[in-house]
Amino acid sequence: MYEYPGGELELFSKAVRWKKYLSELIGQYIRGDVLEVGAGIGSTTLAFMKDEVERWVCLEPDISNIKILNNTLNEIDKIEVRAGTIKDIDSSKRFDVILYIDVLEHIEDDKSEIKLAANLLSKEGRLVVLAPAFQFLFSEWDRALGHYRRYNAEMLKSLTPHNLVFEKCRYIDSIGFLASLINRIILKQKNISNSQIELWDRIMVPLSRVTDILFHQYFGKSVLAVWKAE
Repeated sequence: MYEYPGGELELFSKAVRWKKYLSELIGQYIRGDVLEVGAGIGSTTLAFMKDEVERWVCLEPDISNIKILNNTLNEIDKIEVRAGTIKDIDSSKRFDVILYIDVLEHIEDDKSEIKLAANLLSKEGRLVVLAPAFQFLFSEWDRALGHYRRYNAEMLKSLTPHNLVFEKCRYIDSIGFLASLINRIILKQKNISNSQIELWDRIMVPLSRVTDILFHQYFGKSVLAVWKAE
């Protein structure tokens, strides 16, 4: 089984403003049967859960994270925690939405991964991917977290399989982009502290909500893509 490197999940679980921002951007797609690939420790699950969900499958390859998921989510009837990767999902199953929230960059063969996900979508189902943006921002921090790459819109579009339509793509966290650029060029930090995450979440994320309105087509720390099943 996979063992997740670093403490990114614990750090970002405290970024409540960021999670709220993401839930507002992605919430329109959350309905019916949901598959969350790489559910981590469940912070995204809790942030995105809504009444329209009938079943939410948290798929996670890290055994230590599985234990946390079971402890955190065991009282929510709609949620099923499963160990493994998308290859372990029965090919006859169908989902209304499949989520990869800061996960695809950890997968070496991303094109094959997207094909497998596409085959598990119901008609007009959505595949939603959030990933770190722009390869020129790839830093020691990315490497320490086990990232293979960062993405831009064209890279994500190039992953589109024959049975999906590339529906939407935008950049988010334009202020965070500037912070990442500073880290890449000047600071070159391998680790990020709790205080830095708190500063980013408390000040930069609210600012990005405003500036993203202007710059979402051009740049951001993260990129959000949505595909629709035909």
